Amino acid sequence: MDYHQAQDYILGFTDYEKIPGIAYTAANYDLRRMEKLLAPLGNPHLGRKTIHIAGTKGKGSTAAMITQVLTTAGFKVGLFTSPHLHTIRERVRIGNSLISETDFASITTELEPVVTMVHQEAAFGQLTTFEILTALVFTHFKKSKADFQVLEVGLGGRLDATNIARGDICIITSLSLDHTEILGTSMAEIAVEKAGIIKPGSIVISSPQIEEVANIIEATCHQQKAALILVGKDVARHSTGINSEHQSFTVYGRRETYDLNIPLLGIHQLENATTAVATLEALGNLSIQIPASAITTGLRQVNWPGRLQILRHHPIIVLDGAHNAYSMKILVGAVQELFSYEKCHIIFGTSCDKDIPGMALELRSIADQVIITSSNHPRAASSTILVDEFKKYGINITVLASVNEALSLVLDYSRGNDLVLITGSLFVVAEAIEFFQNNDTQQSSNR
Repeated sequence: MDYHQAQDYILGFTDYEKIPGIAYTAANYDLRRMEKLLAPLGNPHLGRKTIHIAGTKGKGSTAAMITQVLTTAGFKVGLFTSPHLHTIRERVRIGNSLISETDFASITTELEPVVTMVHQEAAFGQLTTFEILTALVFTHFKKSKADFQVLEVGLGGRLDATNIARGDICIITSLSLDHTEILGTSMAEIAVEKAGIIKPGSIVISSPQIEEVANIIEATCHQQKAALILVGKDVARHSTGINSEHQSFTVYGRRETYDLNIPLLGIHQLENATTAVATLEALGNLSIQIPASAITTGLRQVNWPGRLQILRHHPIIVLDGAHNAYSMKILVGAVQELFSYEKCHIIFGTSCDKDIPGMALELRSIADQVIITSSNHPRAASSTILVDEFKKYGINITVLASVNEALSLVLDYSRGNDLVLITGSLFVVAEAIEFFQNNDTQQSSNR
């Protein structure tokens, strides 16, 4: 296969990311399929230190921070995240380098006969796109001789394909209600699924949680004889400054105190960074010492697009992939803290399985206008549903079919002291980034 054939092959299987409401049961997410797939490949998920990350928000940012620090410290680190913004290869990295098209194609070619064999046996159902991609990830990390693999859970935790790996350190970032039609409608149900990544004898790092969730994580750790480190208690932080480019803060670790700076905005990123520091210090329990200088330098260099990212000034154009009520509340607070503006124009699109009423409720306090749109993703919510929610708050609403049309319109009439906020979905954010990249390229070619 060439790269495009390989991509089409993997995307040609059942892709639960594109199908809303798939029941989160062992029938649909059966880890025995992963065992069948990985065994003939030499079990590539084993043989390297594993940092496994579950949670509702902050998984990708925390994973990126840890990866950047470990890379700065001289380690070869495999990073697996989802979803991607522009190319599926973004999900599979060694350090900051995306898997090459050549490696993607060659590994997929290697996987094909094994996938066929598993399907012919059909002992535990058919493999999915995410499962095959996860096998590709483990194989790439093994071939690359990675020292570490940092794995972001795709969905939930307990039944996720990444849970075939044994996490030496298991991280649970902030939990809130999301994917409720799949994972459960209560925080307790969601916590049980996320805590399913905790392995016997592992080290668990938990971001601050509500009491109900914290109790479930603690009980699971006790059951699995896993050590628990609490961010906010065992490792704490204090903000020391913020502007539109970066924020500085101090982390009081279990080993030492760090004066840090990150180019990611929002108080939630301080929580993610503190969780990352707690994780990096905990590697000392595995006889791996990460120098304080690597933590300082790595966090200062971290790059994770699409999260409270400023694209332009005059007008201020900000995008963020917030896609549930909790993350939208955090985003609104950050916008109010960081920016001064006359009017706020919001370009909003989201997936049909998200808490649309909750997000609309949070955005009402800053919205002068909402432009309803949708991404090209199959799960995109219809404009009718979105309009009905925002209308409840008497907000001026415009409906446009595409992100490009929405941006073209708002750029025509927004003023230099306005703010344009693009949010609701990483898929909408990705199309907005591509819009500006294409426009910048076109303008450069016309000069």
